[in-house]
Amino acid sequence: MRATLIGAARGLFVEKGYPDTATPDIVNAAGVTRGALYHHFEDKRALFAAVVADEARKVAEMIENNAAATATARDAILAGTRAYFDAMLVPGRTRLLLLDGPAVLGPGAMQQLDAEYSQASLKAGLNDLFAASGRTTDLLDAFVELLSAAFDRAALAIEAGGERQDFERAIAALIDGISVK
Repeated sequence: MRATLIGAARGLFVEKGYPDTATPDIVNAAGVTRGALYHHFEDKRALFAAVVADEARKVAEMIENNAAATATARDAILAGTRAYFDAMLVPGRTRLLLLDGPAVLGPGAMQQLDAEYSQASLKAGLNDLFAASGRTTDLLDAFVELLSAAFDRAALAIEAGGERQDFERAIAALIDGISVK
């Protein structure tokens, strides 16, 4: 039932946005009672947080699956970049993760989700890249934050009509610049 509620809520949050989605709409779409909703979630915000966490998990899985079969740290990061952009093409995902998520849950909660899912993978990849190039890891956390923000800005730009290939090439140039000691 929890998954049914998350699925129904996701569709409505994407279609109407968080502020215009009412709990009666969610329970009707899910085919459950309000009691069932409140048995699983404290309130609409908690349900929204579960939707956003589910989306973040799915993005991280796509990144991990694509980056795993690569030969070098550079290739893994670039495969992860392509997977991230693919994942963000799922209708509504950019809105949920990059627009409504931060607005509703706050930057701290979104940072926590990033740290739990996508940033852990990015940090491991950058750590491997640093090691392969003989670079010290003193700026590792800063690079993770900067690249994570760059990926998000690129996803927003791509959704708005930007050329994905340009952003992929720009990320590759950034990664290549990082690996130069």
